[in-house]
Amino acid sequence: MNIEHLRNVIYRKKQFDENVDNEITRSLEESFRVDYFLYIVDQAIFSLQNRFEQFEVYENIFGFLFSGKKLRSLDDENLKKYCLNLECSLKHNTHSDIDGLDLFSELKVLRKIIKVEDNTLIEILNQIKRLDSFPNAYIAYRIMLTIPVTVATVERSFSKLKIIKSYLRSTMSQERLSGLAILSIEKELLEEIDYTKIINNFASQKARKIDLK
Repeated sequence: MNIEHLRNVIYRKKQFDENVDNEITRSLEESFRVDYFLYIVDQAIFSLQNRFEQFEVYENIFGFLFSGKKLRSLDDENLKKYCLNLECSLKHNTHSDIDGLDLFSELKVLRKIIKVEDNTLIEILNQIKRLDSFPNAYIAYRIMLTIPVTVATVERSFSKLKIIKSYLRSTMSQERLSGLAILSIEKELLEEIDYTKIINNFASQKARKIDLK
């Protein structure tokens, strides 16, 4: 798009109690920069920061399992610390998917028998499965390989934004646009909502009761 053609001036209609009849607000170029370009850049930066933060958390929890070389490089003290930390991360209330001390014992043996050529996580997991003697290690590697570490929220937001804010809706406010975007993105949750119950609750709270006696 050639921005040079968007230098027409926008005039804002004044209310009856304002003194100035017309006021120059922003050019179309400035409106495009503020309402679209800066918004997209801000969302892209936020998405990248969010992903790097997720990768950092993911590495702090599962980093010691990333490769056989990494596993063999740890001494027993650090290995035990990482195993107990993983147990805490996978714990919900009193239930945990693994036992940290048992995992520590299994990995001490496992790192000695893992083949040097088995460098990828899938190859390590397949070898653990073939050995069928390391239940906690098998669970830990399966969880690590199935945790989603990417977020598609921003990508979905951009794709929905094109549908929601069309040419005919170009004057839509940011608050309404955000609300419609959330409704569109979370369509599955929206379909589970009982609108009748919400309307009745709202009506009961806002109803004006008039005593005719």
